[in-house]
Amino acid sequence: MEKIQILFPEPQLKVLRGIAKRDDRPVSELVRAAVSFWIARNGIFEADNVPEPPPVYNCGEILVGANLLRNLANNGRDEQ
Repeated sequence: MEKIQILFPEPQLKVLRGIAKRDDRPVSELVRAAVSFWIARNGIFEADNVPEPPPVYNCGEILVGANLLRNLANNGRDEQ
């Protein structure tokens, strides 16, 4: 691994540090993961260096069935 210096605007750095603190990971690890994801997304990574996959989020339970979702989404539109 090689050390480099990267300058970030203060708002970006503040967000990065917040994410790092929340996830209990160093900022450098987040930056490496983001760069690996970008490289993989653009199809220019080496076969022996598989990047870390993007995080998976749990958004909670499904509270409404698909059959009711349309009615709820359009509730009140007929009155306009």
